[in-house]
Amino acid sequence: MKKTAYLINTARGGLIKDNDLAQALNEGEIAGAGLDVLEDENVNSHHPLLNLENVIITPHSAFYSEQALKDLQYKAVQEVIRVLTGENPKSCVNPEVFENK
Repeated sequence: MKKTAYLINTARGGLIKDNDLAQALNEGEIAGAGLDVLEDENVNSHHPLLNLENVIITPHSAFYSEQALKDLQYKAVQEVIRVLTGENPKSCVNPEVFENK
């Protein structure tokens, strides 16, 4: 990344190692970060990212909008319909449960 880059993570905390990010920010390897999630949800006052001037942390709420909520509800209903009509859901973390239908 360029030294002028800002890292934005609104997805999953485990995608980024907090200590590595803190080091990169402290050493000027990147300009800043905007985080809606952290590697570990149990954050204490000694967390390496909490007191950095070039970091903004939100309480895992950046995904929210009225449209996102409607889309989430629609997709959930579509998955239920797939299962009720004998299809496998598109989004399944353990698809092996459907192997012996």
